[in-house]
Amino acid sequence: MENKVCFIINRFSGTGFRTSVEGSIIKHCAALNLEATITYTNHRGHATELAKDAARAGYPRVFAMGGDGTVNEVAQGLVNTSVWMGILPKGSGNGLARHLGIPVTLEAALKLIGQYQVINMDTLRVNNLLSVNISGIGFDAHIAAQFNQHGKRGLFTYSKLVLQEFLSYKEFDATLHVDHTMYSRTPFVIAFANSSQFGNNARVAPFASVCDELIDLCILRKVPIAQAAGFAQKLFSGQMHRSQYVEIMQARKVSIAFSSPMPYHIDGESMPPTDSFEVTVQPGSLKMIVPDSPGKHL
Repeated sequence: MENKVCFIINRFSGTGFRTSVEGSIIKHCAALNLEATITYTNHRGHATELAKDAARAGYPRVFAMGGDGTVNEVAQGLVNTSVWMGILPKGSGNGLARHLGIPVTLEAALKLIGQYQVINMDTLRVNNLLSVNISGIGFDAHIAAQFNQHGKRGLFTYSKLVLQEFLSYKEFDATLHVDHTMYSRTPFVIAFANSSQFGNNARVAPFASVCDELIDLCILRKVPIAQAAGFAQKLFSGQMHRSQYVEIMQARKVSIAFSSPMPYHIDGESMPPTDSFEVTVQPGSLKMIVPDSPGKHL
């Protein structure tokens, strides 16, 4: 099985699917004397089933082709196994792939099939659900729910929803236990970051690492409209830690309680509201294929 590679593809991720993708994958694998098995998802959770099947069948490498939601599902099937996971980005934001230095164009990303390194990547557990990128509570969870129901994908649609919903969404009270310290805050967003960004280079946790055995807890207050442009500039330039509206802490365990159920998301996928959260880190629990010269810390 050493010369076999499994590809799990979500045709509905991002902005569409090209039939030439399958040919490109087979061509790249053939040039490396590798046998490609290509499978397609057809319902939510299917990528996890396919990944578990591939692991049981003895595939040494499994690539997820899709967005952060697809990546999460494949990771669920491979976490705490010896299988190496790769990413071919095809989502709206591709947050984890961008953080890892994986090219977002197919032809460039396919080079990872033959030229790569493997890291032992941390994962998070949010109420015992796997998170590999960034999960959160509050406004970003509200937007994630709206975005997942929208017919169109992409940065334009996401930005439009943010502008439409921003004024009406209110801050909320939260009691947080960060490791052994308690805090009371009134945030607009609480993000649990394994990687540095939501996607499209929106770096909410600019110093986050997937190999440091820590959760980057990002607490964002609501930004006045007059200062929104400056805040956005900090978000996309990796300067969020310089904003007066942002507090970032690092921890191994975070517990949060609310007076009423709050919506949340796991790697961009909307989840039913709940009134308590427990977040922990699983050090080095996922073997991830990354460029052999990522060009930055991971």
